[in-house]
Amino acid sequence: MSKYLVLLFKIHIHPLFWAIAALCIVTAQFQSLCMLFTIVFIHEMGHAICARFFSWRIKHIVLLPFGGVVEVDEYGNRPFKEELYVIISGPIQHVWLQGAALFLSQYGLIEGDFYELFTFYNVSIFLFNLIPVWPLDGGKLLFLCLSYFYPFSIAHRQMLIFSTITVCIMTAFFFVIEPFQLNIWLILGFILYSLYTEHKQRMFAFMRFLLERYYGKMKEFYSLKPIVVNSEEYVLEVLLKFQRGCKHQVIVQKGEKKLFQLDENEILHAYFSEKRTNAKVGDLMYVY
Repeated sequence: MSKYLVLLFKIHIHPLFWAIAALCIVTAQFQSLCMLFTIVFIHEMGHAICARFFSWRIKHIVLLPFGGVVEVDEYGNRPFKEELYVIISGPIQHVWLQGAALFLSQYGLIEGDFYELFTFYNVSIFLFNLIPVWPLDGGKLLFLCLSYFYPFSIAHRQMLIFSTITVCIMTAFFFVIEPFQLNIWLILGFILYSLYTEHKQRMFAFMRFLLERYYGKMKEFYSLKPIVVNSEEYVLEVLLKFQRGCKHQVIVQKGEKKLFQLDENEILHAYFSEKRTNAKVGDLMYVY
């Protein structure tokens, strides 16, 4: 139990939450503020408890008005099922919350107006978090699905592009429909900033993905996937083709002729330990 209780000390309230809270207080919406906080807290604890169950390394639990972010020290090498469970364990909390509210309403333990307001916030947060935009749960699901079919670097780039386009469409939509809703612009601003930060740190995330593989932290893989490369390709170009959940054998060719074959750990060793960052993969033939 203690390993779950310690999660409470990792909770941080994002300044954006306080901004929305100030708006709620000024407009006499204290009840709404309490509902939002409760829903968001339970949503994020769903993520955190599931991640803790799988022994993920949790850094912070950040609460936002429309959800939150469980910051973990994991970079794409956990099993697909684990990551899927961690992602959906947040949205699934809204199901039992709605069921509990319905039960209390039917037995007269809460008023009808309270139930309707709670339903509005609960369903709104649930649906909003499923929008395929990083760092929302929908964006994380999109990245997980893309990384099943594409190399990590490509899946990450495609997720960022799709998320940016979606946010631009949302921004245009709300500019026409609700141009004076400050809370909406605060949320969209946070998402755009998160996308910018993720784009800026994309190489860092990729390197952590590779380092976890190099140090043997890939828990399992579902297939052996050979990578055929030209001997003139750089080592980094080969690493950019690495895919999560797969174990790679790198087949080096010159034209149509196979020269030699390397295990992925030999490529990673050459890049990280031997610092052969500017080497061509064909040069590794004389090393291994």
